[in-house]
Amino acid sequence: MKKSQFDQEHLASVKNSYFNILALFLGQQKIESRFLRCLLKWGFQLHLNPEDLTRANVDLSNLQFAHPGDVIVKLESIYHLVYMIYLDEVVEDIELEVATIYAEQLGFKSTVVSDLFKSIATEAYDGQKSRNVRNEVIDFLKLYEAQ
Repeated sequence: MKKSQFDQEHLASVKNSYFNILALFLGQQKIESRFLRCLLKWGFQLHLNPEDLTRANVDLSNLQFAHPGDVIVKLESIYHLVYMIYLDEVVEDIELEVATIYAEQLGFKSTVVSDLFKSIATEAYDGQKSRNVRNEVIDFLKLYEAQ
């Protein structure tokens, strides 16, 4: 999954989700260096720059984790994270660990991350040309809650 495959709206949503994940970890008393390396890697993959911070109205000195609103918005932010991990087409254990911590912080079971990976990994074979992330998340949530 290359950055060029994102439409601009989806990329902006992914970046906003990234800032919230960053806030979650930076808000901790102590952050493990392996988590910090992972978060920095994602920032580089997203090609973040000062304009992104301005557009997202983010002040790094006052960055605070915010619980997304409803369950769909929460799952959508996890979906963005999983997509972000997929950007370089290499999935590292630490990335999965960070994603799982974030999912659990939002009230999901840790299995939601692997389930989303399966869903995203099979997208290319599903035959859909256009993507509607919100509809995909709603469909996934129906399946997830039915388990």
